[in-house]
Amino acid sequence: MYAEDDYLMISGIQHFLFCRRQWALIHIEHQWEENTLTYDGRAKHTRADTPSLREKRKDKLLVHAMRVHSSELGIYGVCDAVEFTESNDGMRLVGRSKRYRPEIIEYKHGHQKRDLSDTYQLLAETLCLEEMLGGRIDFGSLYYFETNQRVTIEFTEAMRQDLLDRLQEMRRLWKRQYTPKVKTGPWCKRCSLQEICLPALMKESSVAAYIEGRLDE
Repeated sequence: MYAEDDYLMISGIQHFLFCRRQWALIHIEHQWEENTLTYDGRAKHTRADTPSLREKRKDKLLVHAMRVHSSELGIYGVCDAVEFTESNDGMRLVGRSKRYRPEIIEYKHGHQKRDLSDTYQLLAETLCLEEMLGGRIDFGSLYYFETNQRVTIEFTEAMRQDLLDRLQEMRRLWKRQYTPKVKTGPWCKRCSLQEICLPALMKESSVAAYIEGRLDE
């Protein structure tokens, strides 16, 4: 069990898999800068980020912006939407007589990625929901606005274990409050922190140390 102050943000998993340095800059050094990709993604989440919004569609109950957490894993986040479908072998929900099979839906502004960043964010949220509801959830969905496509992801044991390993790596860096050194690549062109990261200058020092040095000049 983790203390709440030690919880990691699930949204950070995407940052971590994209670039460990980017994750540390955002979550350890609290650096952030908007670009067109992050702005567009935020704009498309307006409806999903309305916590009070609940929809009933025949045998389905759709809950938006549902907060989830896991005290066992020490992570927390907000699901874009959770779709509860009536099912005899589903889970019990407080205040409802019927059983429901839950499925988390995450909305993404672009198209399906080659890496596992979207999938692992979805899986982390699912692990939280499993702990909260006390049952197993074997799949979730990713909806991509650019292609208007909903992709169902089945969670394997290998994926679950790999995610746990990544979370442990994140926690080690978090505990040390360590920002990894620059490792440049083609991904840098898509990063919203290009002007903050300063890869040519930051090979030996952190952004925080660089800014502090500039203020002392």
